[in-house]
Amino acid sequence: MDNQDQWKFRTIALGALIGAVTGTIAAAILVQRAEQLETRPRLTAGDGVKVGLGVLGVLRLLADMMSDKK
Repeated sequence: MDNQDQWKFRTIALGALIGAVTGTIAAAILVQRAEQLETRPRLTAGDGVKVGLGVLGVLRLLADMMSDKK
């Protein structure tokens, strides 16, 4: 891998790491809340839509930030 492509790999690897850590924290929060309520965590269709739209919103913000710098 030449030096020019190294920043691409590092950016993707960092993004994957941040995503994995964020997902792990979110799962831990769900488990903790389920234990407090003495129930199993459930994700309804409505909750899935909310999560999906939230993720899309974050991705859109990132894309907008990158397009503003050009």
